[in-house]
Amino acid sequence: MNIDPDCIFCKVAAGDIPSAKILEDEAALAFMDIGPVAPGHVLLIPRPHWSTVDQMPPDALAATMRHLPALVGAVRSATGCEGVNVLQNNGRLAGQVVDHVHFHVIPRSPGGAFTFNWPAGEYPEGRMEQLADAIRGCL
Repeated sequence: MNIDPDCIFCKVAAGDIPSAKILEDEAALAFMDIGPVAPGHVLLIPRPHWSTVDQMPPDALAATMRHLPALVGAVRSATGCEGVNVLQNNGRLAGQVVDHVHFHVIPRSPGGAFTFNWPAGEYPEGRMEQLADAIRGCL
């Protein structure tokens, strides 16, 4: 298993750092975020170390994500929230603070402090298809 001895989430997964575990199996671990943006904020991580989601083998990602539906439902039920954000950040510029793949499960209720800025824009004529072609070419 790929482990980074300097990674805080690898240490949590190994049991070297205590955590409030929610669920775990051989592939994944979910635990309470110690810096929650809302009460009930949970992190879901793969046990092996990968820095970003694009580095993960598809089967490892699937083994982690199989827990997401039940985890979201449990967070909704336990907190009584009206919605849930599932966020995953890749790289510092995208907001990733810990360089170990992780998914935030954040309960959302009216009046919560967490906000989400989504400045939707538009493509100039032809640019969307150019980018789509470039992305398809990289697959």
